[in-house]
Amino acid sequence: MLDSDASRLRLAGEIAEVAQEGHEVVVVHGGGKQMTRFLAERGVESRFVAGLRVTTSETIDAVLKVLAGSVNKQLVASLIQAGANAVGLSGIDACLVEAQPLREELGAVGRPTAVRSELLTLLTEHGYLPVVACVAGDRAGRIYNVNADQMAAACAAGFGAEQLLFLTDVDGVLGPDNRVVPLLTAKDCEDLIARGVATGGMQAKLNSAIEALRGGVSQVVIAAGSGERPIGRLIDGESLGTRLMAAGGEIERHAR
Repeated sequence: MLDSDASRLRLAGEIAEVAQEGHEVVVVHGGGKQMTRFLAERGVESRFVAGLRVTTSETIDAVLKVLAGSVNKQLVASLIQAGANAVGLSGIDACLVEAQPLREELGAVGRPTAVRSELLTLLTEHGYLPVVACVAGDRAGRIYNVNADQMAAACAAGFGAEQLLFLTDVDGVLGPDNRVVPLLTAKDCEDLIARGVATGGMQAKLNSAIEALRGGVSQVVIAAGSGERPIGRLIDGESLGTRLMAAGGEIERHAR
C-alpha cells in the first residue's frame, strides 16, 4: 500500500484524521515490495523462510536505505501533507526497539526484546505522530531487520496500546473454506497455523498478533487497507476483516 502514491496519501489522510480526533497514534511500517524490487534491481534474490526475509549483509544495507530511508520519509512527508506532526524513526534511534537474532538460518533478522515506550509517549503527548521503520538494534551496535508485524506487536505492547491494527492487502484471515473469519482467539490462530491453513505472511501476522495479546493489547485487527475509510471504521468498532481477542485463560497475558 505504501508503494503507490495515491494509496499512501489516502492512508496518510486517514491516519492524520484519527490523530486529530485525539487518539494517540503510532505508525509502524514495512515495505517488503519496495525491498524486493530494490534488491532485484541489484541482482540480489530475495529468500523467505516462514514468511520472514533471509537477511544478509547486502540485505541489511538495503533495509536501511529502503525501509528506514525512502519508505519512511515518503510516508512522513505524506502525513505532514495531511496535517500530522509526523516524526520518522527506526528502532535503532535511542534504542527504541532492541532486538536479538531470531534464528541463525535467517541471518540478521531480529526478534524484538525490549521497547523504550517512553520515547513514543513523549512524542505523542506533545502532539507528534511517530512513524517507525521496522529496523532494530542492540547495545553492541548491531542492526537487525525485523518483520514489520513483529515490530508493530512489540511497539503496541510496549506503548500500552488498546488496539493494534494490521492494514494489509487481503480482506482478513481466511479459514479452511477460504472465507474471512470475523473473530479469532489466540488458540484459534495457533490451530490455523498448525493445520497449514495460515502460512507465509499470514502465519507471521498471526504469531505477531498472539504476542501483542500476550503483551496486554486488548484486541488486534487484521483487515484490508483499501476501501472507504478503513482506519476510521475499524476504530469506530465496525466489523471489518478479522478481530482477534484474548479469551480468558487461553493465553498468559503479561500486561505492562
